[in-house]
Amino acid sequence: MDQANPDGKQAVVARQPRSPRILTVIRRYGLVVIAVSLALGVALLLHRLHFRDVEVPLLLFVVAIAAWFGGLGAAVLAWVLSCISFDYFFVEPIYSLAIAPEEIPYFVVFALFAALVTWFSAVRRRVERELRQARDHLAKRGADLEASNKELEAFAYSVSHDLRAPLRHMAGFSELLQKNSAQVLDDKSKRYVGVILESAKKMGALIDDLLAFSRIGRAETNKTTVNLGQLVEEALAEVRRDVGDRKIVWRVDKLPAGYGDRAMIRLALVNLISNAVKFTRTRTPAEIEIAQMPATADQVVIFVRDNGVGFDMKYVGKLFGVFQRLHSTEAFEGTGIGLATVQRIAHRHGGKAWGEGSPGQGATFYLSISKSQQS
Repeated sequence: MDQANPDGKQAVVARQPRSPRILTVIRRYGLVVIAVSLALGVALLLHRLHFRDVEVPLLLFVVAIAAWFGGLGAAVLAWVLSCISFDYFFVEPIYSLAIAPEEIPYFVVFALFAALVTWFSAVRRRVERELRQARDHLAKRGADLEASNKELEAFAYSVSHDLRAPLRHMAGFSELLQKNSAQVLDDKSKRYVGVILESAKKMGALIDDLLAFSRIGRAETNKTTVNLGQLVEEALAEVRRDVGDRKIVWRVDKLPAGYGDRAMIRLALVNLISNAVKFTRTRTPAEIEIAQMPATADQVVIFVRDNGVGFDMKYVGKLFGVFQRLHSTEAFEGTGIGLATVQRIAHRHGGKAWGEGSPGQGATFYLSISKSQQS
């Protein structure tokens, strides 16, 4: 209605719109009433056409639909309306809410079964809602984790890159000090300078490996069909430069073609072969085999097997972690990044890397990559 304001002018009171939540509730429960009415009408029509016992499945179906789409409140309303309709139209005496004693079991069974359908549908709807929420939460956590990993990789790359220059200075001046001051330094000082130089070199190797590991995650993959046999030959030529006069028996089988980034796959093979060379140092002769597993429809699997010191399978989960080592640096040098790099390269190619071994019995490391562009 119109109201007069203090200036004598009439003001029109704006009609407040109904809350969307209220409209949703009205629509939901209105649809329940309509659905029960339709089911009841169909059941009465079929009764007139001499179809019997159709009211039970029709009303139960409406209860289940109400619970599924409308929630628990809509399901309870559908259950109440269905029980009243069933009692009034189909339970003797009909057209009355009274129930004949002999009809009580019939009505109770219907009511309990409808309640069971209501409960089951409501529980299933709630479980599916919780599963959707959990899926959305996991997707968000996954996106956050991926963003954090990228930030961490960028940070590691930046820090490692910035550390290289001062570390080179440290190693370079330590080496000059070791050469130019050898005559004026006593044995203890010489040992100190040697430790500084050796530590700087180890730190340099660690930073180089960390930079290589970070680049694998950041670099674009230029995938082409690659000759895996040729890549193994190139990797062997690189590794053999550091072998010296060690006696190693090489067994290299013919390898198929694969599909991937040539430089990345070559790096993975170098790391695997270098690993085998390193951990067979105590064997005479060392035996290293490079071959392939039976190919699948879309994957090529290469393995590098050795007769080295091996490892305990209970620690296999640590093999491909960054900075994870199963042997001391005194026994075997290394930074603990090589196998992590292999795993990352495998993932970039839709494959995986894994290992098998036993203490004193050698180890086998596997690398799977795509077989072709269509894989």
